[in-house]
Amino acid sequence: MRLYAGVLPPPSVAGELGRAVDALRDLPGHDALRWTGRPGWHLTLAFYGEVPDGAVPELIRRLARAAHRTEPFALSLAGSGTFGGRTLWAGLRGDTPTLRLLADRAEAAARRAGLATGEHRRHRPHLTLARTRDTGPTVDLGPYAEALADFVGARWTVEELALVRSNLPTGRVPGARPRYETVAALPLRPAG
Repeated sequence: MRLYAGVLPPPSVAGELGRAVDALRDLPGHDALRWTGRPGWHLTLAFYGEVPDGAVPELIRRLARAAHRTEPFALSLAGSGTFGGRTLWAGLRGDTPTLRLLADRAEAAARRAGLATGEHRRHRPHLTLARTRDTGPTVDLGPYAEALADFVGARWTVEELALVRSNLPTGRVPGARPRYETVAALPLRPAG
């Protein structure tokens, strides 16, 4: 299974961002970008790649411990930016230090479960919105990031860590997107 640990924004929060993204349709190059699917919008905390089925129960057990060690925390989607001129993302406000801590714990959980995690990189909280295509015209993402720079979404409380399976599209179907399914929803420790 191709898995990652993440935080899933509530539908109302994703809908709010979706309306702001819809307003970008008139910008140059919109149709040349690969937009992420809204049902799959998420904040990746740790990407595990292909995980053998037999390792999943131990990974879930370790992630449950990591979640239980973390109290619920508040976030909101806010602002935007680009990575390397190839990826457009929405940023975050709120308790991002706790989000980073949870990301570190999700990575450590994989190591303790015996999974190779590769090189550790500092977590950069974001929600990916679009990517430029490998082929075709080059699109300047600057106007997109600028248009979303002042976006501030509703605040929500993160109350669970999700282990999500990413099902990549088979074949070369134009516009096909990965499908995501939650394998485990692991509650954070109740405050107090």
